Amino acid sequence: MDIFSVLSLFGGLALFLFGMQYMGSGLEKASGGKLEKLLEKMTDNPIKGVLLGVAVTAVIQSSSATTVMVVGFVNSGIMKLGQAVGVIMGANVGTTVTAWILSLSGIQGDSVVMRMLKPESFSPVIALIGVVMIMMCKNGKKREIGSILVGFAILMYGMSAMSSAVKPLADMPEFGRILLIFNNPVLGIIAGAVLTGIIQSSSASVGILQALSSTGMLPYSTAVPIIMGQNIGTCVTAMISAIGACKNGKRAACVHLYFNLIGTLLFLTGYYAIDAIVGFPFADEMITEQGIAVIHTAFNVITTLVLLPFSKKLEKLACLTIRDNPKDAEEAGAEHAVEKTAVMLDDRFLATPAFALEQCTGVANQMSEVSFKAIKRAMKLVGNYNEKEAEKVRNEEEQADVFEDRLGTYLVKLSSRELSLADSKTATRLLHDIGDYERISDHAVNIVDAAKEMHEKHISFSDEAVHELDVISAAINEILDRTQKAVITGDLEAASHIEPLEQVIDGLRDEIKSRHIDRLRDGRCTIELGFILCDILTNYERVSDHCSNLAACLIKSAEQSFETHKFLSEMKDPSNTEYKSEYENFGKKYAI
Repeated sequence: MDIFSVLSLFGGLALFLFGMQYMGSGLEKASGGKLEKLLEKMTDNPIKGVLLGVAVTAVIQSSSATTVMVVGFVNSGIMKLGQAVGVIMGANVGTTVTAWILSLSGIQGDSVVMRMLKPESFSPVIALIGVVMIMMCKNGKKREIGSILVGFAILMYGMSAMSSAVKPLADMPEFGRILLIFNNPVLGIIAGAVLTGIIQSSSASVGILQALSSTGMLPYSTAVPIIMGQNIGTCVTAMISAIGACKNGKRAACVHLYFNLIGTLLFLTGYYAIDAIVGFPFADEMITEQGIAVIHTAFNVITTLVLLPFSKKLEKLACLTIRDNPKDAEEAGAEHAVEKTAVMLDDRFLATPAFALEQCTGVANQMSEVSFKAIKRAMKLVGNYNEKEAEKVRNEEEQADVFEDRLGTYLVKLSSRELSLADSKTATRLLHDIGDYERISDHAVNIVDAAKEMHEKHISFSDEAVHELDVISAAINEILDRTQKAVITGDLEAASHIEPLEQVIDGLRDEIKSRHIDRLRDGRCTIELGFILCDILTNYERVSDHCSNLAACLIKSAEQSFETHKFLSEMKDPSNTEYKSEYENFGKKYAI
């Protein structure tokens, strides 16, 4: 084996790893975070958890990624530790799919059908289709499918390149003697664990082992302990991700480690015991790509079946390893509600951008609820001030500030990741939205301050002014409800009805101000009350403006543009009969 074969080996490995990452990324974007959402919601029993773990890992092609996600779920409180155990077991089974795909390279036969099943035959076709889809298709989903196909083709090319590069090793007796060293189970396990720990992927390390098997010099006795070690090595990624996690997050990583350690001990004990008593006829035979896939699958399936009934014991073992501290419970009980929510924005989720965006959307919806609740609570305090309720508004405004800070920071981090076109637009929209939510909560505090001033000075509005404020408050409540519903559900039709109502609110503000001036001239109102009234009306109108911005941003994001001001101008065009009709209807509804 010369220097050029070594270079070919490394080149093949690079293509293999890149293809796996590219295909996994495409699969992740195509799923749009839906699989991860299933993990979150459908893990109420261990069997379900196992099946979901298998499904998610088979799709995203990485048990490490699934386990890291689970650590994040447990850390954020989305998933209980007991729910995580089944998913972790299923993730190990799901990762065996890659080995079976790669085993296609070992298919033998000269018939047309057998030759077409070989990767070197169908990979060029798949690559061509994928490239055409990426270059020609404007639809995001189709482009993502193209990425999956290209990634798969690159992966298979990489596998073929590695197999070709190591073939000269078959003529080297020294290589055979090196491999015999790993007949020692301990050395084999260490070798497999170190290799997988370095490249952080059991699928990739199994692929490398399959490439080596193509030399015809790798016996079953050597391959079995190496495969076991590869399963232990894949725990490294989860253990690293658990650094800085809460105790349950660390326990989830421990469950993954204990599952593979105990599974390896049981499997090898059973394997060598049976071999000593009966003797496996294939033990000294050379393993094939398909043989590696069989051993890899057998280990993970058998281990899962054996340990699944003892999932509670695994959970208990993890809890004994990472013990509780009484102080932690006190701190958790005193933790602010927004702090708990902020944990949903776990940096571990950034590895799966589609799901991370789902988390951002959930937190943004919670932020909208806090802000809208604050403004509605504040409006009730005008003329009916209550310090307890006023304090709630101030707390909600503080929560909104924290939401904006943490969500904004997280979205910036997320934007630097590889997102699909649709996800990128959603992230941009959320960055716009949180600014409006925060300003709405600020206006709520301004209204509370105005209400407090009236209360402390023992002054009140006239019956006329109270009636006028009731009308505009009702309009504000409706625009808040319509906006929240439209944004949370993504209902573009509902969003289109918000701007006419906002314009009616603008008219109400001007009309109430004009009537106040008339009352001031007649001596039925004071200048002091007039300042307070104008301040309240300004905040009401600004709230409706932010609602209009939220609706416009939702509509324009669907049109791949965020020029909200241009959009609003076009909507108000005199030729827009639908807008004119909506405006007139709202005008009648909120006439004073």
